[in-house]
Amino acid sequence: MIEVWVSKEVFRYDADSLVKAFFPGRVVKNYLLENVADDILRSEIRGEDTKTIVIEIKDAGCLSGADKSDLRNRFKRELYRELKQATGKDLPWGALTGVRPVRLASKLLNENTAPAAAEAALQELYFVSEEKASLAVGIAQRQREVLARVHPETPSGGVLPSYSLYVGIPFCPSRCTYCSFASYPMEKWNDRVDEYFRALKKELEFVRDIKGGEAPDTIYIGGGTPTALNEEALEKLLQLIAANIKTAGAIEYTLEAGRPDSITRDKLRIMKSYGIGRICVNPQTMNDRTLRLIGRHHSADNIRNAFALAREEGFENINMDMILGLPGETEADVKYTLDEIARLGPDDLTVHSLALKRGSAMKEEWTEEVLAGEVSEKKVPEGDISGMITLASEAAESMGLKPYYLYRQKNISGNFENTGFARPGAECLYNMVIMEEVQSLIACGAGTVSKRVSPDGRKIKRCDTPKDIEQYLSRIDEMVERKRLLFEES
Repeated sequence: MIEVWVSKEVFRYDADSLVKAFFPGRVVKNYLLENVADDILRSEIRGEDTKTIVIEIKDAGCLSGADKSDLRNRFKRELYRELKQATGKDLPWGALTGVRPVRLASKLLNENTAPAAAEAALQELYFVSEEKASLAVGIAQRQREVLARVHPETPSGGVLPSYSLYVGIPFCPSRCTYCSFASYPMEKWNDRVDEYFRALKKELEFVRDIKGGEAPDTIYIGGGTPTALNEEALEKLLQLIAANIKTAGAIEYTLEAGRPDSITRDKLRIMKSYGIGRICVNPQTMNDRTLRLIGRHHSADNIRNAFALAREEGFENINMDMILGLPGETEADVKYTLDEIARLGPDDLTVHSLALKRGSAMKEEWTEEVLAGEVSEKKVPEGDISGMITLASEAAESMGLKPYYLYRQKNISGNFENTGFARPGAECLYNMVIMEEVQSLIACGAGTVSKRVSPDGRKIKRCDTPKDIEQYLSRIDEMVERKRLLFEES
């Protein structure tokens, strides 16, 4: 176990994230130091088999002033240098601990920094590798071009007008072992779907009232797996949305079909009839052995059949997701998945690096095994994540797909990233505006988070709903009122 001690709460997350990135698979606990002078920031990294690392910054009194972010960056740089010296490691994203490196690249470009200079700044200030700095700046440039086409009246770096809508359906055929989202077995909730829809109706009526009939730029129905609903329930859901939202005015309308074992021809036809133009058919891997291991009750053939069915029904923008670093998978396994995906020819491919998040069965089992000193080999990917990422990037390029959005997660394998690749014109607008927080989001359903972005983009206020469905149902009036207060402020 490694202990992280920090004298000020504001640095706790940064220290914890960097230490976990340098010591993957280790249990890390963080604590606050006491009796440290206000003008000193002190951090100590202690481990049974790791020398104690001490970081001390004097004149830290500006924590109460406007230079907090500068001090945080200085702290992260100094901690990074010490951890690098202690471990002999370099991290691909250097000292960056946030989830949105592209946002930082965009900020530099919006300050009229030349792309080459923006890349150099990421390398010099945050120790980001040359490859990742180029990736972040390249994606930032592409996003500027896409958003300019959608809203040409908005200056680069500005907050987009209108809003985006997310509708969460927290049901799945089964729960994947890596999943930490709000997700509940469909068979258990089949008889209560109408009860969930009644709560959802209150939220959608609120959206209609607060927005005065204004159409959102994007609508995204996610989960869970929305297609875990049967045909009748799926049509009820889409009717409910159409009754309250001007869906025909949306630039983009997505439904995350996700699990191929939940896709039928009738469901695809229902989606098409309500104007849904973009869907997701997510394999994660095309290796049947791994699918069974991670709790997916379908085969690679089911994925192929579901994708072909969607094409037959006229869907011209299909996303596929895959995960790198799944238990026991080698680079050969990843290459096989990529080759099979290439044969299908998706319009958008999202490549995730596995993140073991709190609340997932895989994370809980891993932590128990680490504490017991009995880490199972089946949990460890046998290939190099960096090599897998290179394979995925090269495969996406060969499919004519270009990187267009990127985000990172805490506890992500190898301290890498999740990247979306799409053919020109098929980029997911929702992914871009929500990840870079350049537009307000109204999110409805259990386990969702709404965000109101101020006109200048400097302030973001959030309002979340409980992940637990019972709590969501019992507190729905409270949830609607909280959102009303959030968006009436604007």
